[in-house]
Amino acid sequence: MTTDTDLSLKTCLRNYPHTQALKTGAMDVPGVRLDFVDVKPHIAAFRRMVRDLEFDVAELAPTTYIIARAYGVPIIALPVFFSRRFHHAGLVVRPDSGITEPTDLEGKTVGVRAYSVTTGVWTRGILQEEYGVDIDKVTWMVDDEEHVEALRLPENVVHVPEGKSLAGMIAAGEIDAGFLGNAGIGRQGAPKENWNKNVPVKSPELRELIPDAEAAERSYYERMGIYPMHSTLVLKEEVLTARPALARDIFDAFAAAKDAYLAELRAGTAAGTDAEKHRALAEIVGEDPLPYGLEANRASIEALIRYAHGQQLIPHMVPAEDVFVDL
Repeated sequence: MTTDTDLSLKTCLRNYPHTQALKTGAMDVPGVRLDFVDVKPHIAAFRRMVRDLEFDVAELAPTTYIIARAYGVPIIALPVFFSRRFHHAGLVVRPDSGITEPTDLEGKTVGVRAYSVTTGVWTRGILQEEYGVDIDKVTWMVDDEEHVEALRLPENVVHVPEGKSLAGMIAAGEIDAGFLGNAGIGRQGAPKENWNKNVPVKSPELRELIPDAEAAERSYYERMGIYPMHSTLVLKEEVLTARPALARDIFDAFAAAKDAYLAELRAGTAAGTDAEKHRALAEIVGEDPLPYGLEANRASIEALIRYAHGQQLIPHMVPAEDVFVDL
């Protein structure tokens, strides 16, 4: 930090079309310079933030943030959410696992990168609340460390044996089900010791646990108003203590950058994978597939807090206002 009119904040944020105007300098935060740094893979930045407070402003997985805050890490989040998706798809089972419906997961072993990974938290919450699964009767097999070192995991969470990987174990029939993508088997950019590229993820042919996930997701949103978020914006508490008005200034800047992108999206001029995904999500949630603000996201925030508590990731329930700045 320098002066009230010349503040430099070390900022770590992935590239998104709805933040591009800030990263290029086309838009800014009044009186503030966001000094962007890139960390690859970005998951490493999550750990560096919650363990070492390396950045003044950072993108963080929301579950990691909620856990870190519960354990006293001095960071606070703004209700800005960069990535959204639903979670009825992506949990796959072996055809010989004996799992035909979600409650059949009880007594089985399911692979997930880490117990606190946000995809896993959302999916377990949905399995518990929507399908009646007793998640404490499932063995959760993990192959990575948790971001928050103080976190102590439930007894039904175990680590993969030495020299094995989730992908290899599900292919060999040693685990019954697993999460696809960055939350588990077959994830891109994983350490070689954790991902055996010689084991085809589709051998044996894996089946989605929840059939017609798209319809289930649409129903979930219509009934519950829950729209899962995957990353949020956090600041060191000391930054806002020194300059409280900065919360509103930063929020407004990110909202303006998003609005410029949404205008292109609605006009049909935004292109690329993100634009395609956002248009598909807008068909479910309405014209803004990236809602910011506490009230617009209250149902989702409260659900994630509830899921985290129910999965023994945080010691007690907290109000949404204690977790996100109410702007």
